[in-house]
Amino acid sequence: MMKNESAYFQPEIETLSVSAIRDLQLKGLREMLQRCMQSEFYRRRFREAGVSPEDIRSLDDLQRLPFTTKEDLRENYPFGLCCVPLQECVRLHSSSGTTGNPTVVLHTRRDLDDWATAVARCLWMVGSRPDDVFQNSAGYGMFTAGLGFQYGAEKVGMLTVPAAAGNTLRQIKFIKDFGTTVLHAIPSYASRIYEVMRQEGVDPVRDTRLRVLCIGAEPHSEEQRRRIEENLHVKAYNSYGISEMMGPGVAFECPEQNGLHIWEDYFIAEIIDPVTLQPVPDGEMGELVITTLKREAMPLVRYRTRDLTRFLPGDCPCGRHHRRLARLQGRSDDMIILKGVNIFPIQIEKILLSFPELGTDYLITLENKESNDTLTVDVELKELFTDDYSKLQSLEREITRRLRDEILVSPCVRIVPKGSLKVSDEKKAVRVKDLRKLY
Repeated sequence: MMKNESAYFQPEIETLSVSAIRDLQLKGLREMLQRCMQSEFYRRRFREAGVSPEDIRSLDDLQRLPFTTKEDLRENYPFGLCCVPLQECVRLHSSSGTTGNPTVVLHTRRDLDDWATAVARCLWMVGSRPDDVFQNSAGYGMFTAGLGFQYGAEKVGMLTVPAAAGNTLRQIKFIKDFGTTVLHAIPSYASRIYEVMRQEGVDPVRDTRLRVLCIGAEPHSEEQRRRIEENLHVKAYNSYGISEMMGPGVAFECPEQNGLHIWEDYFIAEIIDPVTLQPVPDGEMGELVITTLKREAMPLVRYRTRDLTRFLPGDCPCGRHHRRLARLQGRSDDMIILKGVNIFPIQIEKILLSFPELGTDYLITLENKESNDTLTVDVELKELFTDDYSKLQSLEREITRRLRDEILVSPCVRIVPKGSLKVSDEKKAVRVKDLRKLY
């Protein structure tokens, strides 16, 4: 398999027809629901909903099943949703748990093999091959992106560089010395790598062999992606993963870069209205809900991801019929409500990155001043020029106008010198500070 030069890692799965995918999903769903009955949590939840696995005769019956949430995982911490004997589990991952019990996800050996295969599919799909060198700048340990990409890259057959998070100068040295061709980094950190390259006089074209970048883990605009591609001279492909499912490998862009294929032999995806909890028409934005199909240790039924996206209509020229998700637009629980208006940080980023004078780092601050909610946007300049005060004032006014037209609220825009905002590091960028709770 590793020497196959096909565009597909698993052509027998990736090129299935829509009807064949649906048949596979129904079979997988019914088998998975039987596994769920090994968990007291799901036995109770199904009993309360008045439904049993035998009632599911078509994919349309999925809507009869209850949702599962992150709160369910926390309330049943640590192993309350496990559906196999604990001695059959070989690894767990968990969230930080900074706001209470962490969410714990268990894996059997087969779960890990399926996960590696899903990631390998993704990496192969964007052109990674056994003669590539793969560098992973994600943290290892409980953070799923580290080991998730590691085992997927190994399954492709690439030489892997488990650089892990931190030390940007070392990351760049590895990229140069080891001839890294495929890199995984979150978008804000990819921008940081480029900034340090510039500071060190490293030319991505002259001094590196980079050609593929895998990005994900934080919402980002098309403008940010294109800027990263231009700066690093790579093709940057969006990745979607969620630790409750397995981590990276849930969905990934193909070379067409027109949406993320979700692997429907592993998952059933729904898009619902986060308020009414009813399905929305195809093409309409809503909350992504995922049901696992193959997971042994911890199958999840209709898991509410809180991530906002939509299904993209039509066939993809790449030949894969697995449904496509639009770029993630944020989270239903990260939505900013200001003066009765719903605002998503990605809307603000899209406007900011349309100005070539601006860098990629920005910070949105919400405050309550004299009983009036305010929104301030601090954004860095791309270059170190601040002497033309009138030009900066004019730029701030234009940004304010564009943002007001987009979000229907007048923000306070402040352009700050390059390097002022410490929001981009090896971890997810901090884009919003809501200080209103302090008043």
